[in-house]
Order: sequence, then structure tokens, then C-alpha cells
Amino acid sequence: CSHRSYFSLRLTSNMFSADVHYWIGNSSSQDEQGAAAIYVTQLDEHLGGSPVQHREVQGNESPRFRSYFKNGLIYKKGGVASGFQHVDTNVYNVLRLLHVKGRKHVTAAEVEVTWTSFNNGDIFLLDMGKAIVQWNGPQSNRREKLKAVLLAQDIRDRERGGRAQIGLVEGGDEQDSPELMKVMMAVLGQRTGQLKEATPDDKPDQVQNNNVRLYHVFENNGNLVVQEVATQPLTQDLLHSSDCYIADQRGSCVMVWKGKQASKEERKEALNRAVGYIKAKNYPSNTSVKVMTDGGESAMFKHLFKSWRDRGQTQGLGTTYSMGKIAKVDQVKFDVMELHARPELAAQQRMVDDASGDVKVWRIENLEVAEVNPNTYGQFYGGDCYLVLYTYEMSNQRHYILYMWQGRHATKDEITACAYQAVNIDNKYNGAPVQVRVVMGKEPRHFLAIFKGKLVIFEGGTGRPGAVIPEQGARLFQVRGTNELNTKSTEVLSRASSLNTNDVFLLKTNQICYLWYGKGCNGDERVMGRAMSDVLSKQDKQVVMEGQEPAEFWVALGGKAPYACDKRLQVEEPPHSPRLFECSNQIGKFRMTEVDDFAQSDLDEDDVMLLDTWEEIFLWIGNSANQYETKEAWNSAQEYLRTHPAGRDPDTPIIIVKQGYEPPTFTGWFNAWDTHKWSVSDLSPRPSTPSSPCTLRAQTSVSMNMSPSSSFSPSSPGGDTVSPSAGSSGMYLNPELIVNKSPSELPQGVDPSQREDYLSDVAFENLLGTTRLDFKRLPSWRQSDLKKKAGLF
Repeated sequence: CSHRSYFSLRLTSNMFSADVHYWIGNSSSQDEQGAAAIYVTQLDEHLGGSPVQHREVQGNESPRFRSYFKNGLIYKKGGVASGFQHVDTNVYNVLRLLHVKGRKHVTAAEVEVTWTSFNNGDIFLLDMGKAIVQWNGPQSNRREKLKAVLLAQDIRDRERGGRAQIGLVEGGDEQDSPELMKVMMAVLGQRTGQLKEATPDDKPDQVQNNNVRLYHVFENNGNLVVQEVATQPLTQDLLHSSDCYIADQRGSCVMVWKGKQASKEERKEALNRAVGYIKAKNYPSNTSVKVMTDGGESAMFKHLFKSWRDRGQTQGLGTTYSMGKIAKVDQVKFDVMELHARPELAAQQRMVDDASGDVKVWRIENLEVAEVNPNTYGQFYGGDCYLVLYTYEMSNQRHYILYMWQGRHATKDEITACAYQAVNIDNKYNGAPVQVRVVMGKEPRHFLAIFKGKLVIFEGGTGRPGAVIPEQGARLFQVRGTNELNTKSTEVLSRASSLNTNDVFLLKTNQICYLWYGKGCNGDERVMGRAMSDVLSKQDKQVVMEGQEPAEFWVALGGKAPYACDKRLQVEEPPHSPRLFECSNQIGKFRMTEVDDFAQSDLDEDDVMLLDTWEEIFLWIGNSANQYETKEAWNSAQEYLRTHPAGRDPDTPIIIVKQGYEPPTFTGWFNAWDTHKWSVSDLSPRPSTPSSPCTLRAQTSVSMNMSPSSSFSPSSPGGDTVSPSAGSSGMYLNPELIVNKSPSELPQGVDPSQREDYLSDVAFENLLGTTRLDFKRLPSWRQSDLKKKAGLF
């Protein structure tokens, strides 16, 4: 109700995390808003200060709040009386018009019951008690229609005891629903003039914004004092447990952090101070506000910081150590079958398998692809670009990963050609490969693993046959890794200052190859260094321990010089919580809408989605994503990294995943992933109850044979008799009555050879994967094939 304020509590299954939301109607009074804030504060204290508090304003609710209402939010008119009025079921004296908006999260607001409320881009529900007519704007899309159907069905089941009928009118083809249009005209009157043009859909919830400021907020003699502490990128050590802070993303979101040692009064007033801060900054009154306590931070808050460590945090498998900008990973040996059985493990380890699949490598030469000699697999030159196709089997099916390795010194034309040729290879395999951009020096774990400890990265030059390589004298390589799955050798400047006491180095001269062991390296690293020396050089090897170098060693490096000799700080690199975003490029600016508490069902085939696991960026492309969004997906991911408030590495690996070809490193971030969700066999409907989404999507229209003044008459009790002209008259059947049924099992009057005519437009698209118009354009053999797969033959 727009005149009221409410609050809701959400507890996670482990009961250690909670979210408290208080919702403010646009017409609610200041007293009501204040009372709601007081109750939220009291509830927060009762729960020990652990909940994240959210201030929600009508029309600008957070993704998490909207996610609680799967079938949509309805904004009701009215004041105190209607706010406390009990909603009775089976009451039919209703007349209202609901304006439905939203693609991911639906909202419906009561508007004036007149044609002037309509527009061409949205969906409207005319609720008349015993009947609900859904009018789809000509410019509305398929997903919006589906969401509106779910909302209409929810109203029918909750408020009408399941007894109301639902009718569907396509705004662009009103002549196809003459009976329903008579009903609408009887209620709304005759329509005069043209309908209004479409209005912009719900605004993206998050504007990617790298302008983040951290403020210390406190009171001094009754005055609110706001003191700036730092700007992005923020670090966790800026937060002191004895104080309260505000993180401001240029007004797009204001987050309050309460230290555990802060005074009780400061913690109690945190929410009020956030509201006061918004007023002081002249931000809009509907600015999003989130309040969280020390130890109960949200993923969104943690992502504002360069690094974040939770107390008592441990790593799943293996431990990651950081040294400068290069992470050193000690990986535990694992069973490939366990990776396939536990996709969450594959996701955490960034490994789809044990790297035992097939590898094929091409180099870009003269803007075309040229096969690389298998004897030189694993040798990458900074002046080249390469395509690496990895093939592996899982569940008796072949899967592909296509890596695009870009040398630091490759030309722009070569980098462009690399992307172009990747598309050609992708098409050759019918779009099955997962595409991964790899920037030189930022190779992901699985890329290292497929070369079995023989990955060598040369700083410059080319690996093309016949290329003239100038004499370079001594060359120095840094070796990092403890086994075949995580080792690589990288060429560095041949100077003493490049050495590091924690690693193994190979110094290759014209006469000999030195293996230099730093004091901080362990036995496994030395073994891998020895193996790598055999890859780099066939010359004699001489082991050199740090501190015992011969004079010739220093001469080859141009003389002694200071180098990194501090003992390695074995600091765990804490994982960040994954975040999922729906991507869009509106008004020429990259925007994204976060999907809170995400699941596989949030991956809509009309979307391009961005999954940020911090170490990698996944771009998931739905089968029906529009061409512009698909083309812009790569640029969008790079823009996301560039503008991230935590100052992310712009060379973070970007992985393109197509719907139906998701690797376990992607599916493992989702709970209970259904591998058959998008398979062909899944086109036929599963058994469902009358209120299941499957039924909701199918029953989008009913036969309503009535005059404008009459009431709606229900269909025959059995619902199994259909007139021969049912398909063309606007009467549709539940798919369960006609899918995978023998002719004798069909309702009387249904033509077994034309079952698709008895499906609603939505059910038709769900089952056959195409529109009715496009289906008619297909050759007869293709139509028969689709009908067989859908169980309509």
C-alpha cells in the first residue's frame, strides 16, 4: 500500500545471516516512516546487530527485496483503512487496472481505469473480479508477457480462490480476440486516438561506478559531522571497529558500516545518520540505503574494497599465496571424477578437469590461422597471438574450450584477427566452445595445466617458422609452480634486479644454463625448475644456490644488483563472493542490474549475463539474446573491470559461455544446476500441479463467449471437448492434454495432425522454440521434426 510503511525479515538457512527491509510507500507520512525505522532498529538489536538493514522506497526497491516476490509486486492505492484491511478470497466485486512493468522483477501499480493509462510498450491487467484480461502492448517482449501471466495467475489463485478466468489480448492483433475486446470496451469505453508510446522499462539497479568515497560519520555537539577518509580503491584496514563509516557510490547507493566496538548510541543512530547524510548531500529521497555490522558485510560492500578477509576464513582446496601482483598457488591433487561430480569444486579450483584432454594450437600468421608444430606446444611468444582448442569429455559428451592468447607485443591487427578466427572455429563446432580471452602474463589455472608443466612465455619475438631471431645473449626465465598443473616459465629482463629469493630462475647463455635456486623456494619448485630447464635448453645445466653464485653468473646478468630478498609472506588471497548481473547498454552507457541470491532460473535466454567470480569474468549468452547485446558483451565486460570501484586488474580472464554449453567452472557457482534444463528432451512439459509455472505459461487465454454486460461463464467441467475450430477461435488447451498423447487420448475434436493449433502463443514458443509465424515459414520436413521433438506428432 502506497500510504504505508512495512518491514520484513529474511534469515538464511544457516541462521548466521539476516536481512531486514523496511518499505516506504510514496504517500506514507513522516511519522509512519519514522516508526518503521524505529522498529527496524529494535529488531536489529534483538538479533544482536547482525542483520543487514535495507531502506526500500516504492518504485526503487533493491534486487534482493524484489527477489522475495517471485510473481511480482503490486502497489495498492489507499490509506490506513485499506492498509489494514483483510484481503478475502472469493470476492468478485473488484474493478481495477494494473500497469505491469519490469523484465527481471515485475511490479504492478494501480492506475486509472481508462484507455489513457495504456501505452504501446507495457502490459496491463484489467481485473474485473471473475475475469482478468491481460493486454500485451505491441512493443512488449516475450519475457514480460510470461511474467505478467504469472502475476495474473497469482492474483487468481490468492485473491479469487482459483475461480477467476484469465484472457489474453495481443495489442498488435486485437482483431484476433473480438470477444475479449468487447469486454474491455464495455469497461473502458470506446478508445479514441492513438495510445501513448512506450515508456522506459524499470531502471537498472546498479550503475557501475568507480567513484567511491569512504566517510567517517559522527556527531559533535548535536551536529552531524561527515569526514572523508579515503577514495577508491579502498582497503579493509581503513575500517576501525570503534567507529561507523559511510561508503558512498556517488549517490547510487549509500552503505553504512557499524564497527563492533562502536558505542551503542552510534550503532543505534546509524540508519538515521544515513538518511541525514542523504539530505545533506541533496541526493534523491529514494536513494538506496544499506546498513551492516562488522562481520556481516554484504557481497556488494566487500566488492568495493581491493581485498577483503573474513575472520576465520579458510580456503577450500589448496592455499593461495600472494607476492606483489603475482599469485602463487599450491594446488592439491584431485580426481577428475570428483570435479565432474562436484561442479562447486571445479568452480572454486577454476578447473573443468585434470587437463588430460586433447590440445590443438594455431598461431595467427598474416591474419590467418596456421597450425603449430605439436613439438613446440607450450611455447608462446609475446609478438604473436595464438588460438588453443582444448577438448575433453564429460558425461560421454565432448566439450570444448577455446583460449585466445594475446601477446603483449602483438599488433592490433593480429589481436583483431585472433578474435575473428576464434569466431570461425567456434562456428565450425556449432557454437559449442567456451571462449576465454587470455592476456599474456594472466594465464588462468587450467591454461597452465593443459601444457603439463612445459608452458614457456617469451617476452618478445615470434615462433613463426623461418623467422630471423636476433642474437640476444643471456636470457633469464622465472619459474613458478609446484607441479605439472600450475607451473609456467616467464621470460624477464636479464638483470640481477629481476631475481627473487622466493623463486627458481633459469639463466640461459650461449655456453650453459644456470638453475638458480632462491633460499625461499621449496623442493617441489626445484623439481619443476629442473624439468623446465630441459624444455628451454639442451645445454649442460649448472645448479646455483643463492649466495653461492660464480662470477660468470653475475657477468651474464650485467653485474650484481639489489633484488627482492624478503621472505615470502604467505598471506591467503581471500575469495570474493560471486555476483551475477544482467547486462544492458542503455543510452550509450554500460549499466547492469544485479541479480541477488541468484539461481540457474535467473539465466534467461533473452539475456547476456555477467558472472563475476573475482579471479575470472564469465559472460553467459542466452540463445535468444539480441545481436547488439551479444556483440557488445565483450566490451561490456572490459568496461565492468575498468570501472570497478576496487581497481580490478583489466586483464582479468574473460570467459564467454553460451547457453547449453556451460562448463563446471561456471555451473559450480550455482546451487543445484540442472544439466537438462535446456536440452531438447526438456521441451516436452513435465508433470505439474494446476498452479505450477508450466500450467501458468500455457493457460494464457480462455474461451469467453459472452456479451459485454454478462458475467464470465466457466468452461465445461471436464474441459476435454473442443470444437473443430478451436485453434482459430482463440481457445487454447493445456499442453498436458495434447503432448505425448496418442490420437485416442486426445480431447474430442482435436485434429491429431494439427495439435500445435491448440497451443497458446506462449506455450507454442516454449514447446517448439520458435514463433508461430516463423514456424509456418519452415519447410514441412523441419516442421515435422520440431513437432516430433515436442511430442506433438
